Amino acid sequence: MVGDRCHRSSSPLPFAAMTTKVSTVAVVGGGLMGAGIAEAVLMAGLTVTVREIPEGLDRTRGRLTGAVDTAVRKGKLDAAERDDALRRLTVTADLEEIGGADLVIEAVPEIVDLKLSLLTTIHGIVSDSTIIASNTSSIPIAQLASVVTARGRVVGLHFFSPVPVMPVVEIVRALDTAEETVESARAFVHQLGKQPIVTKDRSGFIVNMLLTPYLVGAVRMYEEGFASREDIDRGMKGGAGHPMGPLELCDFIGLDVIYAVCNSLYDEFKREEYAPPPLIKRMIASGRLGRKSGRGFYEYDGGSSNGNRA
Repeated sequence: MVGDRCHRSSSPLPFAAMTTKVSTVAVVGGGLMGAGIAEAVLMAGLTVTVREIPEGLDRTRGRLTGAVDTAVRKGKLDAAERDDALRRLTVTADLEEIGGADLVIEAVPEIVDLKLSLLTTIHGIVSDSTIIASNTSSIPIAQLASVVTARGRVVGLHFFSPVPVMPVVEIVRALDTAEETVESARAFVHQLGKQPIVTKDRSGFIVNMLLTPYLVGAVRMYEEGFASREDIDRGMKGGAGHPMGPLELCDFIGLDVIYAVCNSLYDEFKREEYAPPPLIKRMIASGRLGRKSGRGFYEYDGGSSNGNRA
């Protein structure tokens, strides 16, 4: 029973320390990132269960079936492969249905208490040998692992958006993460056709620790009226060869996500380059989260900016 297992000690007890070949995956959270992870898992030929809150079930199911249909139209799958992929997909609001997974990936919003509560429940449902991963972009894995029995099986798997396209996944090794868990995670990332990079457990990991000061610097430059948003973005695309300007990238990532990453980095390192600019806080308060809300530094209609100032 879930209730019985949730009261087990969360001490770093050893677990069945063996490299696990992943064939069944559960993704908890069916938003943009969770659905993207599930799509990558499906396309790799694995079985996936996506757990989403009831009001998001139709959206998540539609997003995934749409992705499979798109793969057929593009010639990446035939009709039989499409049917097989959909047979391997379960979208549910019942958290108990994740119980048989070899690997569970938590992909809910960057709210510490939400993740801790969810992981407490997850470790009471899955078997003692199940690998438990978080897709967090900034929260220390050791903090999340503190509520899980046998912390050696907890690891960070940080995907990048859009998941089906981006080729790299960060594997985050916490203090208690077993080497076998890291190797299982590495093999799983290779199964997805992606490149694993391994990092120690510190806020921001590799990519966000390097990326955040760059984005913050661009926001401050715009906030201070130093240059227009268009010239800031054109400068980095044309002058540095970046495929997307920093303010466009902020909109793409989501200003709420950037704000959470900034706060996590600043809390850990107390360095000014990680402090979130006041403008980001004001934009979030105004509902300007970027592409997902239709407005950030730019306004969006059908996925493209119309040039209006934020």
